[in-house]
Order: sequence, then structure tokens, then C-alpha cells
Amino acid sequence: MHELPRALTRVNAVAMVVGTIIGASIFVQPSEVARHLHTSGEIMLVWAACGVLTLFGALVCAELASAFPHTGGFYVFLREAFSPLAGFLWGWAMFWTMHAGIIAAIAMVFARYTDHFLPLGDTGVRGVAVAVILGVSAINYVGVRVGSGVQTVLTGAKVLAIVLIVALGSAAAGFAMVGSAGATGSAALTPPTGPNAFLLAMVAGLFAYGGWHMVTYTAGETLMPARTIPIALVVGVGIVTACYIALNLVYLAVLPLDAVRSSTQIAADAADALVGHGGSALLAAIVMVSSLGSLTGIVMTGPRVYYSMAQDGLAFRWLGYVHPRFRTPSHAIAAQAVWASVLAATGAYRQLFTRVIYTEWLFFALIAAGLFTLRRRREYSPAYRTWGYPIVPLVFIAASLAIVVNQVLTEPVDALLGLGMVAIGAPIYYLWHARR
Repeated sequence: MHELPRALTRVNAVAMVVGTIIGASIFVQPSEVARHLHTSGEIMLVWAACGVLTLFGALVCAELASAFPHTGGFYVFLREAFSPLAGFLWGWAMFWTMHAGIIAAIAMVFARYTDHFLPLGDTGVRGVAVAVILGVSAINYVGVRVGSGVQTVLTGAKVLAIVLIVALGSAAAGFAMVGSAGATGSAALTPPTGPNAFLLAMVAGLFAYGGWHMVTYTAGETLMPARTIPIALVVGVGIVTACYIALNLVYLAVLPLDAVRSSTQIAADAADALVGHGGSALLAAIVMVSSLGSLTGIVMTGPRVYYSMAQDGLAFRWLGYVHPRFRTPSHAIAAQAVWASVLAATGAYRQLFTRVIYTEWLFFALIAAGLFTLRRRREYSPAYRTWGYPIVPLVFIAASLAIVVNQVLTEPVDALLGLGMVAIGAPIYYLWHARR
């Protein structure tokens, strides 16, 4: 049987973390965050808190990746920390809800910005979303070097674009001082946001930080993964947090707070405010490039989990097939493309991301709890140990559970649908074993 080749370098790994996180969401989600909050200061606090929480998760993930540098990432961590059932449920939820849902959501944002140039209508937007999913999947089908190379180039382009936007915003508006003044003045006139609304804003913000863990899925194709992946996680999350805070300061500086809340294309509106008519077209193009880069990484990583599950006998054997020429998990890539296309063609963007985020963070809490389980085992010997242990993983667990519980109480129907999809995996797992 063919195996996946080790072709990803440290530069590729950092680019994967940065490029996967910075997709189209940062050009849309600031409005979703602002809708729940009263002041500019609260908005910036949410973005900073999301960055810190993501860094805490990356620190936990870095230790686990150094201990288990194998293809599959979180699936492997859950399998080793708890049981094959826990790993199976992660892969099950990934395919049906979390990973495929993220792909569909980002593709929908790409299509919405395409509509800036070509009036598409609702049907056309969904058609473009499906087309881009299939196109990016085809790129990853023909080789990990091709997919990672495209993603590295697009990541460099999007980071450069963000730097230029921030520099332009700083020069034009003096955003740091304006943002601070706006936060102070608003806070004096309005009461502080309640914990429920703050957590809902964090859910929206965390969607823009989503994907930080996906680099672990490709550990089996990474050179020196026990060292490369921890460095990529920490460096990549730091770069992303700095970019996000700077971008949101620009948004708040050049647009009124009400406009930030109501905008559906906030980056384009901010560009128009900075450079006049035509700026939105430039930003729409940047968003499209950025979302393509993010999709390239996300589409690349997911099939590695399904491949690993098939190798363990926890998924259909054909998902573990490696293309003899391209050396990629080609069947898993094709299956993911089909289901993500169905989600893009039939599901609303907001429904997709709310169901994805809270389900994913339930597993994140479980992953961090697994760190405590593993450290009690004599044979456990990671090459890197989490900074701030046990405080960092405990804070990460508490915050993750708070997000999940708040989402369940606020939107119980969506919560039950998401949890139900995960729960269905348990009887499927036992029936699969009984059949085997």
C-alpha cells in the first residue's frame, strides 16, 4: 500500500497555520462580533480574548503534536488519550458538520465577494461556492506539494495585503487614538455588555480564528513534525492575532460603530472610506484571494483524518486509498468535496458557522482534558511541554465549556442538531465494530 510522503517544511507549516486561519472570515466576522456589543473597547477586548484563548489551545496542541507526530492530528490525540470511540466521534463530526461546514462557509463568503464584480443572485452565489470547493479540491488531489505551494504563496499575499491596509488606515485616520477615544466615549454612555452577549460575540470571533489546529492533521507528511508543528502553531497564532487586532482597529477608526454592526462586507466598506470609490473592489479581490488560500489549507488537511481513520479500520477502507501517481488520499479528498458542496448549496452561512463552532469547542475542551490523562502515564514523553501547565489547559477547558453551554442555552435548536449529529456517531461506531 502506498504511503503519504513527507514533503512539508517549517515554512509550509507556518504558512498553513496563518493561511488556514486568515481566510475570508476576518473580512466578515467583525460585524457579527459588533452586533452583540455596545462599545469599541468591548469589541477589541473580544478579539484579544479570542487570540489569547486560541494561543492557549495552540500550546496544548503543540505538546500533543510533539508526543504523537502522526497523520490525523486531533483524531490521534483523542484515540490515544481516551479511546478509539473518542477519535471516531471527532472524525465523524468533522466530516458531517465541523470541517465540511467550515469549507462550505468560507466558500460562501468567497462567492458573496464575487458578487461584488458579477451580480449572481442567491442561486449564482451558491453555484460559485460549489465551484470553488471543487476547484480547490482538484488542486489538492494532484499532490501535497502543489497544494502547499499554492497555499504558501497565497498566505504571503494576504499577509502583505493586511499590512498595507493597516498602514493605510494608520496614516489616514490615526486609528490607535481614534479607537481608544471611541471606546472611552461609548462606554460612558452605555452599560457594559452582559456575559451572555460577550460569549456570543466570542463565538463569532473564534470562527475567524478557526483552523489553528489543522496543521496537526498533516504531521505524517511534515519534516521533523515533533519540532516543526509546535513552532508553527505558536508562531502562526501570534502572527494572526496581531493581524486581527490591527485590522479591527482600522475598521473601528474609519467606520461608525453602527456601520460596523450592519455591514455585510465590512472590509470593502472600510476600503471605500479610506480611498474612496473603488476601494471596495480592491478589497473584494483581496478577500477572494485570502479565502482561496484558506480553503486550500482546509481542504488539504481534512482528508488526512479520514485517511488515518481508514488505516485504523474506523472508516471505509476506500478512504485510506493513496493515489499511486499523486501520492494523496484521493478518495478522501473527493468524498469531502462532495459533502462540502452539498452544504454550500443548501445551508445558510450563519447556520453553518454557529453549528460548527460550538461543536468544535466541545472537542477542544476534551483534548485539553486529555493532556491531564496522558501526563499520568509513564510511557508518555512529549518533546515539548505546555507552557503554564496546569493553568493554561484549565483556563482553556473552562472557556471552551462556557462557550458551549452558552450556545446551547441561547440557541437550543441548533445546539441539539449539532450534538445530535455527533451522538449518532456512537451507535454507528458500535454497529461498525459488530459488523467487523
